[in-house]
Amino acid sequence: MAEARCNLARNVVNEKRNPESIESNTSSSGSSSSDEYDGGGQYAENSPWVFLPEPLFIKIFFHLHPRDMLNAAQCCRRWYRLSKDDYIWRKYFRREFNVDASIPLKRGAESWRSEYRRLTNNVPLVMTDVLTKHSHQVLHVSFSHNGKIFATCSKDGFVIVWNASYPSTIRDSYDMKKLNWKYTQYSQFNQSDTLLLVSGVHFGSPHSTSGEIAVFTMQNGFRLKCRVTNRPYDIFGTWFSDQHLLSGDLSWLAHLVSQSMLWLNKASQEVDSEHTPVRKQIYKFYNRNASSIRAIMVANCPWLAEDDSVGKGRKDEDGDEASNQSRATDDGPSGSGGRRAGNPLSHYQMNHDPDSEDEDDDPDEEPEAANGEGLQGDQAREGDEGQAGTGAAMQPPVAEPADYASPIQYLEEFRQEYEESYYDSSDDCLDDDDDDDEERGGVADDSTELSESEDDIAQLSTPKYLIFSTGSKTYTPHQIGFKRITGVTFPRRVEYGSTLRERVAIRERQRELQVIMAEMSPEEIRLQYLLQNESPPVEPNWANYEAVADRFDRVDKLIDLHGHIIGMGLSPDHRYLYVNSRPWPKNCVIRNPLEPPAIAQEIDIHVIDLMTLKKVGKMLRAHKAYTPNTECFFIFLDVCDNYVASGAEDMHAYLWERYYGVCLAKYQHEDVVNSVAFNPRDNEMLVTTSDDYEIKVWRSAAKAKKLGIVPVGKAVEFRKLNRNNRPQPQPHYRSRRSYR
Repeated sequence: MAEARCNLARNVVNEKRNPESIESNTSSSGSSSSDEYDGGGQYAENSPWVFLPEPLFIKIFFHLHPRDMLNAAQCCRRWYRLSKDDYIWRKYFRREFNVDASIPLKRGAESWRSEYRRLTNNVPLVMTDVLTKHSHQVLHVSFSHNGKIFATCSKDGFVIVWNASYPSTIRDSYDMKKLNWKYTQYSQFNQSDTLLLVSGVHFGSPHSTSGEIAVFTMQNGFRLKCRVTNRPYDIFGTWFSDQHLLSGDLSWLAHLVSQSMLWLNKASQEVDSEHTPVRKQIYKFYNRNASSIRAIMVANCPWLAEDDSVGKGRKDEDGDEASNQSRATDDGPSGSGGRRAGNPLSHYQMNHDPDSEDEDDDPDEEPEAANGEGLQGDQAREGDEGQAGTGAAMQPPVAEPADYASPIQYLEEFRQEYEESYYDSSDDCLDDDDDDDEERGGVADDSTELSESEDDIAQLSTPKYLIFSTGSKTYTPHQIGFKRITGVTFPRRVEYGSTLRERVAIRERQRELQVIMAEMSPEEIRLQYLLQNESPPVEPNWANYEAVADRFDRVDKLIDLHGHIIGMGLSPDHRYLYVNSRPWPKNCVIRNPLEPPAIAQEIDIHVIDLMTLKKVGKMLRAHKAYTPNTECFFIFLDVCDNYVASGAEDMHAYLWERYYGVCLAKYQHEDVVNSVAFNPRDNEMLVTTSDDYEIKVWRSAAKAKKLGIVPVGKAVEFRKLNRNNRPQPQPHYRSRRSYR
């Protein structure tokens, strides 16, 4: 029946386009023709098309491909008007992009037709550049906030800064192996895009966790400004303000017990006096079972200022935190990164764990089941729409697991809140104005930068969350920790301490005392303390957290994802946190913290609302990863206003529409895709980096046409109608040139 309707519509289109077969219309239908049709021809007065009711037209159009329907719309005014019916485009949109029928049109969108056009023309699908200057695996890519440049890090030890305009060219580069670095692994621009933070790994033993952070100035040349130690190296580091950054340190207290210290550092450490401080310790966290703090990031949360008294989604530091921390180990956090940050030299498949199905019972996920029931009800009410294939769009693609990535399943509260936050500019939650550079002519001198840094911390008014990955059951990160940042100040002057002569004298007395005490028995030592009316020193029981809890900062909230976390990314407005996680088998029991459970080959994506600190969405078995737990590495993801993208180990990156949750495309490489990044000023530009030593730049078809770019390749689209007939993309080969 559908085929007959399609043939009938096509025949009428052909008939309309053939003037010789069309007779003049009589006066009885003249009024209709003058109002409804253009002057390209008239139907015969007895033609059934003159009297065909609109619902039947819509039925016929719905069975056409959108391109055929647009061709039919050129026949006459009436068909043109009917072709713009949003009911038709809603069906097209849901059918082709596999969108759940219960999901409404995104607020702010003009129509379903405009959304269809956006996902057809404005998604970055066209490969416009292939950059091959790195000579080893490219681990990370990050954009400046103004979208004009981006930086890449690689195992060749270089950090390269590229111009984002077409064609992309090298602006600056630096060989970090000159500083005894093994490789660069992460980079981040400060808010004013005047400084670049680069994190890397030092040469050392195979199990060394030593790392370092370097800061480069982007003004008046690409110059090294300062270096800061960073342990473990997969803490990465992050900007706290425009002129201050966070780094980490790790020290062991007992067997499997350590402490992670976070340091606030000045980006400009050139001082006139030794009494001018350049760093300050702000937090010290307790680590059990050989775990540690990793992958730190700072989120600007203006809503916390309005919610201080209520404390929504968090605990008071002197209230319920102790009970919260003990409870969090059962239903709490997730971690990020593996013990080996950066990609291993080789990847190999591990056996799929059939027990690694869904997550454990989580009260936050009950509404999703209700959502599913609501979907069935909507399909029953829509009738014909369900017959057209919309109802089947959300079924798991079991028959084509390699050709489609699962959609993101959001809770209703996410879509309601997203509609509000969608309008908020991502700059609203940031501390500095992105356009300050342009107002100053694009360049600020170093003296201005240094003077601003003195009051940089004091001027911060937006409440912040410190976000990091950690663990409590095993050394692999499986929990996400949240700590509200309050009362951070930076001292203007270091307090005067003992002189060098006094410190040397104190050290000598301590050494003499140690020699004397080494020759004494424990009883004699105890008597000596009693004679001096002093208590013998007692070593704290570091394994008992309750006994030493007052020595450490408490975590406000922990969310456990019951799997190895390998990537995290913030939405532009800092409202939502997206997390890549490789789940553990369901109901697994960890008996040895040094032997974590096997992890699934597939990567799940979780969505956490930072306003409530609850999970509001998830995507199970989204994309692939194969390396085992002991060699698991970071797969970076990125979030922009409209889309979410992530790398994967199946030699592809994947892109999802953020609101509708559906997967739109995958991007081909010849090896593991480690990192992706959207241009923050242009969601139609995406950069992917891979173990194949290549950096690929993808733009939308509309943007490529506007810039006059001849594409060198195309991503694989996920479109339901043409999935079987779609031609396979041709592989693109280019010679790999070594770096300069």
